[in-house]
Amino acid sequence: QVQLVESGGGLVQPGGSLRLSCAASTSIFSLRPMGWFRQGPRNQRELVAGITSGGRTKYVDSVKGRFTISRDNAKKTVYLQMNSLKPEDTAVYYCNYGRGGSDRYDDPVGSWGQGTQVTVSS
Repeated sequence: QVQLVESGGGLVQPGGSLRLSCAASTSIFSLRPMGWFRQGPRNQRELVAGITSGGRTKYVDSVKGRFTISRDNAKKTVYLQMNSLKPEDTAVYYCNYGRGGSDRYDDPVGSWGQGTQVTVSS
């Protein structure tokens, strides 16, 4: 079973930055589309950013220009660089993956990990 381990969250002031990491224990990581999701205290889980196996990226409108998703296939890790953080970015952040060979990071098929808490507050 593929394990996803998120890290890098924390408490940050508005305007600050964090870099999240997600390590995946899958032998076909390079073939999988990867996504970062978040779930706030009163919200459903939403897709924040996705990256295909070929490196194409997509972002939800609320984070465009502030967040950057990237991947290191050799390390089987996907990252989310978050800049200019806002209080509304406060959430638990999760990563997940789509089916190998597809671009469907918006259709996650993995088991959800523990996530990493991001709190933006002064």
